[in-house]
Amino acid sequence: MSSDLIWLLVREQSSFLVKRNGVTLTREPGNLTQLNSLKFSGLAQKKAIDISFGEGGKGAKVSTKKANVPAHKQGKSLHTFTVKKGTRGGHKSITNVLATYRPDLQKHALARLSRVNESQVSKPRVVKPAKLRGARAKKAATA
Repeated sequence: MSSDLIWLLVREQSSFLVKRNGVTLTREPGNLTQLNSLKFSGLAQKKAIDISFGEGGKGAKVSTKKANVPAHKQGKSLHTFTVKKGTRGGHKSITNVLATYRPDLQKHALARLSRVNESQVSKPRVVKPAKLRGARAKKAATA
């Protein structure tokens, strides 16, 4: 089936749709921005890219959809690899992949990769001192 026909079928009725506060988003795999549009749809497009968390919370898993796989062989339609090079190396890898695959999604793919990498960095916890309430507690703490 063509991409346009598939989009006409899934744009308003899909199990991945999330409608909140007048905005329609989608949770489908292969959608980088989670916007419900033909350009970003992982279901309707023949070429789609998905960036998610890597195995064990390290790196980013990048999946690209193969364009010429028959509909009855969906298990063989994804090519998946893991990017563990960090931010700059990962950006270069994604840029090289998308240069010939889908150049129009490059900016969105780099933004998604940055978000995945940011979420994996552990931030040091700052322990705040307990806030003292009441005159007696403040007096006891100073004494």
